[in-house]
Amino acid sequence: MGKELDLNNVDTYDKGMIQSMKETTLDIKTVYECNRCLGTKTWHPQASIIDLENPRLEQESVKFEFYAILLIEECPDGCCCCGRKYYDFTNATMVFLTPGEIFRMSKENTLPDKGWLLAFHPDLLFRTTLKTHISDYTFFHYRKEEALHLSQRETATITCCLENIEEELHHPIDKHTGTILSRHIELMLDYCSRFYERQFITRENKNKTILKRLAEMTNNYISSGKLQNGKLPQAEYFAASLNLSVAYFNDLLKFETGKDITEYIRCKQLSMAKHLLMDPDNTPASVAFRLGFPSVQYFSFLFKKLIGVGPGEYRGYRQGGGTS
Repeated sequence: MGKELDLNNVDTYDKGMIQSMKETTLDIKTVYECNRCLGTKTWHPQASIIDLENPRLEQESVKFEFYAILLIEECPDGCCCCGRKYYDFTNATMVFLTPGEIFRMSKENTLPDKGWLLAFHPDLLFRTTLKTHISDYTFFHYRKEEALHLSQRETATITCCLENIEEELHHPIDKHTGTILSRHIELMLDYCSRFYERQFITRENKNKTILKRLAEMTNNYISSGKLQNGKLPQAEYFAASLNLSVAYFNDLLKFETGKDITEYIRCKQLSMAKHLLMDPDNTPASVAFRLGFPSVQYFSFLFKKLIGVGPGEYRGYRQGGGTS
């Protein structure tokens, strides 16, 4: 463990430098603090919609201790910092942040120059349906560079959702407020799920390139014999190599193939098993061991389930000159 720095043993200049380093990130702990920092009146202590017109923050980054959703309408560099490419819509961009996440728009800007911030504390969701399944909205765990880019019509839909939330925030707080706010937020998140699926479609060519690289990585991993320890590589292994967040990688793979990473690897293993079984020197047992299956029995079960015949039967059939 490193030792804590004793400020009494450093000179005034160094103290200033240390304090400056601490202040590079603005840590906003409550919705009220967020409103105060960005010049907005607090209508509800646990939720707010803030106009980001020319936000003036001295810190290089900001840490929200609550859920934060950014609707970015404009930024100086054309939003390249949020991963927008030529095949994406350009009307607006959305970024989703979990409590405790640090955000920095770009080297020049802590927050976008124009847009909206929806901030809501997890306690707002207490005893609501959204609390039980907000984790299903996996895009909260995407990187900023994996942001959602909206068309004009999609932007209008999200803006309408925000207007409904803002209208409820201005209503006097009563026992229905939390439920109504959470349902408006949930509806907006459902729309975002739809729009992200659309974005996967409009990025079809890019996704094909990613899947091609994934296939090459998986085949190389299997061929190397690394699976003989019985442990399959996890999504983190592939996501890091592809420069994607784990959440985005998992969602992309599921959308494009209908499989999670374990199912995907098993299919690749069985495809390679079919090739290996054509060699008369390879037995089902040797192939099962080489490809990292936990047992020949499990290999035979899975092979028959997905291929239609057992590995022994398939081996004899192929070596006998049959076709599949």
